Amino acid sequence: MSVICGMNSSRFMESGNKEYLTFSVLNFRVVLKIIKHYQEEGQGNEVVQGVLLGLVVDDRLEITNCFPFPQHTEDDADFDEVQYQMEMMRSLRHVNIDHLHVGWYQSTYYGSFVTRALLDSQFSYQHAIEESVVLIYDPIKTAQGSLSLKAYRLTPKLMEVCKEKDFSPEALKKANIAYENMFEEVPIVIKNSYLINVMLWELEKKSAVADRHELLSLASSNHLGKSLQLLMDRVDEMSQDIVKYNTYLRNVSKQQQQKHQYQQRRQQENLQRQSRGEAPLPEEDINKLFKPPQPPARMESLLIAGQINTYCQFVNEIQQLWGLRIKRGYVSVLGLVSAFPTINMFLEFSSYPFPS
Repeated sequence: MSVICGMNSSRFMESGNKEYLTFSVLNFRVVLKIIKHYQEEGQGNEVVQGVLLGLVVDDRLEITNCFPFPQHTEDDADFDEVQYQMEMMRSLRHVNIDHLHVGWYQSTYYGSFVTRALLDSQFSYQHAIEESVVLIYDPIKTAQGSLSLKAYRLTPKLMEVCKEKDFSPEALKKANIAYENMFEEVPIVIKNSYLINVMLWELEKKSAVADRHELLSLASSNHLGKSLQLLMDRVDEMSQDIVKYNTYLRNVSKQQQQKHQYQQRRQQENLQRQSRGEAPLPEEDINKLFKPPQPPARMESLLIAGQINTYCQFVNEIQQLWGLRIKRGYVSVLGLVSAFPTINMFLEFSSYPFPS
């Protein structure tokens, strides 16, 4: 199986000209390895990570292999991740397997991946390897029967801000950075090889048909409740951050008033000294007397807003899933009614509020 990811980001060629990557190809075994890694080492909200390997061919990024980061505790102080990666890539090269870094992957817990740690890691990868992507695997959605694997990159605007390491409100406003344009999603399309397609077709014919009662199952209610709880927690964090920023604005306004009053007192005192024939007071650096308050970093607020947006999308997907199941159940009941016409005496489906 291959995954084709459309990508609008640009990469620099040796000649210095920009050329667009049109898609990236994700090999079938990469998806299985990521899922297997979480099933073996991931528990609950524990995050598993790994390295994506492949190569760049013309206008496409081919992700052909991957390997996980090993789980180690605080007792493993001598463990060197960089050395481990180098040894793994050297071993893969010896057996003629693609060994070049093209990104990394990470699991997520109810979509909680928009963090400063992911931002810093992806910046490091993308700064060194411009074509690199991060694959986010959501085991919660996958357990519901729909593979959730998304690819992200940092936008060029955010890359420039991270290079300058200036996350002040003025710098973010100048760069026109908002939570909507921090990450760019790389659309993913999964493709199988012809042999795999034949095998899946044979397995589908042999598999048993699912029970009809599953069409009306609302098993996603627990996931919806958890997502709403996480959403409320992030909203509370955003509210606290807004309070901090408003406090900073009040302190700045108060300090400006104090500066203005100080300057007026100095002018009046100098006028009085001149009337008495005395020399005016020496000039002083007002910024040393009134140190400006430190503005709060706005990057955390942007990350919280981005995470809130992710939770809202997850809740919307659950609602769409519910609507699909209700529609399927509605069609099933209609089939039952057509088979037993006497039920029409008790149910009038013509006036049933069918969801759109």
